[in-house]
Amino acid sequence: MPIDTEYMKEDHHEYLRIHFFTPSDYEKCGPAWPIRLGSNLAKPNYHIGPRTTAYYYLLLVLDGRGTFVHGDRTYSLAAGDMYCLFPQVMHEYWTDAEAPLRKIFLAFDGKMALELLRRIGLTPQRPHLPSALVEEAAAAMRSFLEKTSTEHAEASDLSRLSEFYRIFAALESTAFPEGSEPDGVSWLQRGLDYMEIHYADGITIEEVARHAGVGRTHFSKKFHERYGHTPVSHMQQLKLDEARMLLEQTSYSLSEIAHSVGYPDLFSFSKAFKKHTGLPPKQYRQQHAPF
Repeated sequence: MPIDTEYMKEDHHEYLRIHFFTPSDYEKCGPAWPIRLGSNLAKPNYHIGPRTTAYYYLLLVLDGRGTFVHGDRTYSLAAGDMYCLFPQVMHEYWTDAEAPLRKIFLAFDGKMALELLRRIGLTPQRPHLPSALVEEAAAAMRSFLEKTSTEHAEASDLSRLSEFYRIFAALESTAFPEGSEPDGVSWLQRGLDYMEIHYADGITIEEVARHAGVGRTHFSKKFHERYGHTPVSHMQQLKLDEARMLLEQTSYSLSEIAHSVGYPDLFSFSKAFKKHTGLPPKQYRQQHAPF
Protein backbone atom coordinates (compact mmCIF):
# COMPACT_ATOMS: atom_id res chain seq x y z
CA MET A 1 0.00 0.00 0.00
CA PRO A 2 1.44 3.43 -0.87
CA ILE A 3 2.24 5.67 2.08
CA ASP A 4 -0.07 8.68 2.18
CA THR A 5 1.45 12.03 3.07
CA GLU A 6 -1.12 12.29 5.86
CA TYR A 7 1.17 10.18 8.05
CA MET A 8 3.51 12.63 9.76
CA LYS A 9 5.46 10.24 11.96
CA GLU A 10 7.16 6.90 11.38
CA ASP A 11 8.37 4.45 14.00
CA HIS A 12 9.46 0.83 13.94
CA HIS A 13 5.97 -0.62 13.45
CA GLU A 14 3.67 2.04 11.98
CA TYR A 15 3.16 5.31 10.15
CA LEU A 16 1.17 7.65 12.37
CA ARG A 17 -0.67 10.95 12.48
CA ILE A 18 -1.94 12.01 15.91
CA HIS A 19 -3.23 15.04 17.77
CA PHE A 20 -3.48 15.41 21.56
CA PHE A 21 -6.22 17.50 23.19
CA THR A 22 -6.13 19.35 26.49
CA PRO A 23 -9.70 19.35 27.81
CA SER A 24 -11.00 22.56 29.35
CA ASP A 25 -12.66 22.73 32.76
CA TYR A 26 -15.98 23.02 30.94
CA GLU A 27 -15.36 19.80 29.00
CA LYS A 28 -14.32 17.93 32.14
CA CYS A 29 -17.60 18.94 33.81
CA GLY A 30 -19.52 17.39 30.91
CA PRO A 31 -20.40 13.79 30.01
CA ALA A 32 -17.41 13.08 27.73
CA TRP A 33 -14.53 14.78 25.92
CA PRO A 34 -11.79 13.87 23.40
CA ILE A 35 -8.27 12.98 24.56
CA ARG A 36 -6.47 12.15 21.31
CA LEU A 37 -7.33 11.60 17.67
CA GLY A 38 -5.27 9.98 14.95
CA SER A 39 -4.83 7.62 12.05
CA ASN A 40 -2.20 5.02 11.28
CA LEU A 41 -0.94 2.54 8.75
CA ALA A 42 0.57 -0.62 10.20
CA LYS A 43 3.86 -2.11 9.11
CA PRO A 44 3.94 -5.91 8.78
CA ASN A 45 5.35 -6.27 12.33
CA TYR A 46 2.63 -4.11 13.93
CA HIS A 47 1.60 -5.57 17.30
CA ILE A 48 0.08 -3.70 20.27
CA GLY A 49 -0.06 -5.21 23.76
CA PRO A 50 -0.91 -7.07 25.78
CA ARG A 51 -1.63 -3.97 27.85
CA THR A 52 -4.39 -1.81 29.32
CA THR A 53 -5.42 1.78 28.68
CA ALA A 54 -6.49 4.59 30.99
CA TYR A 55 -9.08 5.87 28.48
CA TYR A 56 -11.72 4.65 26.08
CA TYR A 57 -10.45 4.12 22.53
CA LEU A 58 -12.75 3.87 19.52
CA LEU A 59 -10.98 2.40 16.47
CA LEU A 60 -12.36 2.16 12.93
CA VAL A 61 -10.70 -0.23 10.49
CA LEU A 62 -10.34 1.46 7.10
CA ASP A 63 -8.37 -1.26 5.35
CA GLY A 64 -6.40 -4.46 5.91
CA ARG A 65 -6.88 -7.40 8.24
CA GLY A 66 -5.83 -8.24 11.76
CA THR A 67 -6.71 -9.77 15.10
CA PHE A 68 -8.09 -8.17 18.27
CA VAL A 69 -7.99 -9.77 21.72
CA HIS A 70 -10.15 -8.29 24.47
CA GLY A 71 -9.89 -10.03 27.80
CA ASP A 72 -10.34 -13.70 26.96
CA ARG A 73 -12.10 -13.15 23.60
CA THR A 74 -10.53 -12.99 20.14
CA TYR A 75 -11.97 -11.21 17.10
CA SER A 76 -10.92 -10.99 13.46
CA LEU A 77 -10.53 -7.47 12.08
CA ALA A 78 -11.38 -6.36 8.56
CA ALA A 79 -12.22 -3.16 6.69
CA GLY A 80 -15.46 -1.62 7.97
CA ASP A 81 -15.13 -3.03 11.49
CA MET A 82 -15.04 -0.96 14.63
CA TYR A 83 -13.77 -1.97 18.02
CA CYS A 84 -13.13 -0.42 21.39
CA LEU A 85 -10.51 -0.54 24.12
CA PHE A 86 -11.96 -0.15 27.59
CA PRO A 87 -10.05 1.22 30.60
CA GLN A 88 -8.27 -1.38 32.74
CA VAL A 89 -9.24 -4.25 30.40
CA MET A 90 -6.29 -6.19 28.99
CA HIS A 91 -6.19 -5.99 25.20
CA GLU A 92 -3.94 -6.89 22.30
CA TYR A 93 -4.16 -6.46 18.54
CA TRP A 94 -1.94 -7.00 15.53
CA THR A 95 -1.97 -6.86 11.77
CA ASP A 96 -1.97 -9.49 9.10
CA ALA A 97 1.46 -8.98 7.55
CA GLU A 98 0.02 -9.56 4.07
CA ALA A 99 -2.77 -6.98 4.51
CA PRO A 100 -1.56 -4.27 6.91
CA LEU A 101 -4.21 -2.59 9.01
CA ARG A 102 -5.07 1.03 8.36
CA LYS A 103 -7.15 2.63 11.10
CA ILE A 104 -8.48 5.90 12.41
CA PHE A 105 -9.00 6.23 16.14
CA LEU A 106 -10.32 8.44 18.91
CA ALA A 107 -9.48 8.30 22.62
CA PHE A 108 -11.89 9.95 25.04
CA ASP A 109 -12.98 9.99 28.65
CA GLY A 110 -15.81 11.18 30.89
CA LYS A 111 -18.42 9.86 33.28
CA MET A 112 -20.83 9.15 30.38
CA ALA A 113 -18.22 7.77 27.96
CA LEU A 114 -19.55 4.25 28.41
CA GLU A 115 -23.05 5.45 27.55
CA LEU A 116 -21.77 7.01 24.32
CA LEU A 117 -20.29 3.66 23.32
CA ARG A 118 -23.46 1.81 24.27
CA ARG A 119 -25.40 4.09 21.95
CA ILE A 120 -23.31 2.93 19.00
CA GLY A 121 -23.52 -0.73 19.99
CA LEU A 122 -20.23 -1.23 21.84
CA THR A 123 -20.00 -2.46 25.44
CA PRO A 124 -17.36 -4.27 27.52
CA GLN A 125 -19.26 -7.46 26.67
CA ARG A 126 -19.40 -6.55 22.98
CA PRO A 127 -16.21 -4.63 22.14
CA HIS A 128 -16.19 -5.39 18.40
CA LEU A 129 -18.74 -4.84 15.63
CA PRO A 130 -18.00 -6.31 12.20
CA SER A 131 -19.09 -4.50 9.03
CA ALA A 132 -20.33 -1.53 11.03
CA LEU A 133 -20.67 0.87 8.06
CA VAL A 134 -18.15 3.34 9.41
CA GLU A 135 -17.61 5.49 6.31
CA GLU A 136 -19.53 8.55 7.56
CA ALA A 137 -17.92 8.41 10.99
CA ALA A 138 -14.47 7.93 9.47
CA ALA A 139 -15.08 10.99 7.30
CA ALA A 140 -16.07 12.95 10.41
CA MET A 141 -12.89 11.81 12.16
CA ARG A 142 -10.76 12.79 9.15
CA SER A 143 -12.41 16.21 9.07
CA PHE A 144 -11.79 16.67 12.80
CA LEU A 145 -8.16 15.59 12.40
CA GLU A 146 -7.65 17.92 9.45
CA LYS A 147 -9.02 20.87 11.40
CA THR A 148 -6.65 20.19 14.29
CA SER A 149 -3.75 20.30 11.83
CA THR A 150 -4.72 23.46 9.98
CA GLU A 151 -5.83 25.67 12.84
CA HIS A 152 -3.03 27.81 14.23
CA ALA A 153 -4.48 27.79 17.72
CA GLU A 154 -6.30 25.09 19.63
CA ALA A 155 -9.99 25.16 18.72
CA SER A 156 -12.47 26.26 21.36
CA ASP A 157 -13.89 23.59 23.64
CA LEU A 158 -17.35 24.00 22.09
CA SER A 159 -15.89 23.50 18.62
CA ARG A 160 -14.06 20.38 19.80
CA LEU A 161 -17.18 18.96 21.42
CA SER A 162 -19.20 19.65 18.28
CA GLU A 163 -16.76 17.64 16.16
CA PHE A 164 -16.52 14.94 18.84
CA TYR A 165 -20.27 14.31 19.07
CA ARG A 166 -20.67 14.45 15.29
CA ILE A 167 -18.62 11.24 15.11
CA PHE A 168 -20.95 9.41 17.47
CA ALA A 169 -24.04 10.80 15.78
CA ALA A 170 -22.78 9.34 12.50
CA LEU A 171 -22.32 5.93 14.11
CA GLU A 172 -25.47 5.79 16.19
CA SER A 173 -27.87 5.23 13.30
CA THR A 174 -25.77 2.54 11.60
CA ALA A 175 -24.11 0.55 14.37
CA PHE A 176 -27.06 -1.78 14.88
CA PRO A 177 -30.68 -1.98 13.68
CA GLU A 178 -33.39 -0.15 15.59
CA GLY A 179 -34.72 -2.24 18.44
CA SER A 180 -31.66 -4.49 18.60
CA GLU A 181 -29.56 -2.68 21.20
CA PRO A 182 -27.10 -5.01 22.90
CA ASP A 183 -26.74 -6.28 26.42
CA GLY A 184 -30.21 -5.60 27.78
CA VAL A 185 -30.29 -1.83 27.14
CA SER A 186 -33.63 -1.98 25.40
CA TRP A 187 -36.29 -0.06 23.58
CA LEU A 188 -38.33 -0.54 26.75
CA GLN A 189 -35.89 1.62 28.70
CA ARG A 190 -36.07 4.25 25.95
CA GLY A 191 -39.83 4.38 26.40
CA LEU A 192 -39.55 4.64 30.18
CA ASP A 193 -36.99 7.44 29.91
CA TYR A 194 -39.22 9.29 27.44
CA MET A 195 -42.20 9.11 29.79
CA GLU A 196 -40.21 10.26 32.81
CA ILE A 197 -39.01 13.35 30.94
CA HIS A 198 -42.16 14.28 28.98
CA TYR A 199 -45.07 13.02 31.13
CA ALA A 200 -46.41 16.57 31.64
CA ASP A 201 -46.31 17.45 27.93
CA GLY A 202 -49.51 15.72 26.87
CA ILE A 203 -47.81 12.69 25.32
CA THR A 204 -49.77 9.52 24.60
CA ILE A 205 -48.74 5.90 25.02
CA GLU A 206 -48.82 5.62 21.22
CA GLU A 207 -46.18 8.35 21.02
CA VAL A 208 -44.10 6.69 23.71
CA ALA A 209 -44.21 3.37 21.86
CA ARG A 210 -43.33 5.10 18.59
CA HIS A 211 -40.33 6.72 20.27
CA ALA A 212 -39.29 3.29 21.57
CA GLY A 213 -39.62 1.86 18.05
CA VAL A 214 -42.39 -0.68 18.66
CA GLY A 215 -46.19 -0.91 18.49
CA ARG A 216 -48.40 0.30 21.33
CA THR A 217 -49.80 -3.12 22.22
CA HIS A 218 -46.38 -4.76 22.32
CA PHE A 219 -44.95 -1.89 24.32
CA SER A 220 -47.78 -2.00 26.88
CA LYS A 221 -47.54 -5.78 27.29
CA LYS A 222 -43.75 -5.82 27.78
CA PHE A 223 -43.87 -2.76 30.03
CA HIS A 224 -46.37 -4.49 32.33
CA GLU A 225 -44.30 -7.67 32.36
CA ARG A 226 -41.13 -5.76 33.29
CA TYR A 227 -42.46 -3.18 35.76
CA GLY A 228 -45.65 -4.72 37.14
CA HIS A 229 -48.00 -1.93 36.03
CA THR A 230 -49.21 -0.43 32.78
CA PRO A 231 -47.64 2.53 30.96
CA VAL A 232 -50.87 4.50 31.55
CA SER A 233 -50.71 3.97 35.32
CA HIS A 234 -46.99 4.80 35.32
CA MET A 235 -47.60 8.07 33.49
CA GLN A 236 -50.40 8.96 35.90
CA GLN A 237 -48.17 8.14 38.86
CA LEU A 238 -45.50 10.49 37.52
CA LYS A 239 -48.04 13.30 37.10
CA LEU A 240 -49.57 12.89 40.52
CA ASP A 241 -46.25 12.56 42.32
CA GLU A 242 -45.29 15.90 40.79
CA ALA A 243 -48.66 17.35 41.77
CA ARG A 244 -48.21 16.25 45.39
CA MET A 245 -44.82 17.96 45.50
CA LEU A 246 -46.30 21.20 44.09
CA LEU A 247 -49.20 21.11 46.54
CA GLU A 248 -46.82 20.60 49.45
CA GLN A 249 -44.07 23.03 48.47
CA THR A 250 -45.66 25.85 46.46
CA SER A 251 -48.61 28.23 46.61
CA TYR A 252 -49.62 27.68 42.98
CA SER A 253 -53.35 27.50 42.37
CA LEU A 254 -54.95 24.12 41.79
CA SER A 255 -55.61 25.01 38.14
CA GLU A 256 -51.97 26.01 37.66
CA ILE A 257 -50.83 22.73 39.15
CA ALA A 258 -53.27 20.75 37.01
CA HIS A 259 -51.90 22.31 33.82
CA SER A 260 -48.29 22.01 35.02
CA VAL A 261 -48.51 18.24 35.38
CA GLY A 262 -50.37 17.63 32.13
CA TYR A 263 -54.09 17.59 32.98
CA PRO A 264 -56.32 19.63 30.65
CA ASP A 265 -58.58 20.99 33.41
CA LEU A 266 -59.10 21.14 37.15
CA PHE A 267 -61.94 18.62 37.13
CA SER A 268 -59.95 15.78 35.55
CA PHE A 269 -56.97 16.56 37.77
CA SER A 270 -59.05 16.60 40.97
CA LYS A 271 -60.79 13.36 40.06
CA ALA A 272 -57.49 11.55 39.33
CA PHE A 273 -55.79 13.01 42.39
CA LYS A 274 -58.56 11.94 44.78
CA LYS A 275 -58.60 8.45 43.28
CA HIS A 276 -54.83 8.21 43.73
CA THR A 277 -54.49 9.67 47.25
CA GLY A 278 -57.96 9.38 48.76
CA LEU A 279 -58.13 13.17 49.19
CA PRO A 280 -59.10 16.02 46.86
CA PRO A 281 -56.17 18.34 46.07
CA LYS A 282 -57.40 21.20 48.28
CA GLN A 283 -57.76 18.98 51.34
CA TYR A 284 -54.41 17.30 50.64
CA ARG A 285 -52.72 20.70 50.61
CA GLN A 286 -54.40 21.72 53.88
CA GLN A 287 -53.06 18.58 55.55
CA HIS A 288 -49.54 18.56 54.09
CA ALA A 289 -48.46 22.12 53.20
CA PRO A 290 -46.38 23.94 55.82
CA PHE A 291 -48.04 27.31 55.12
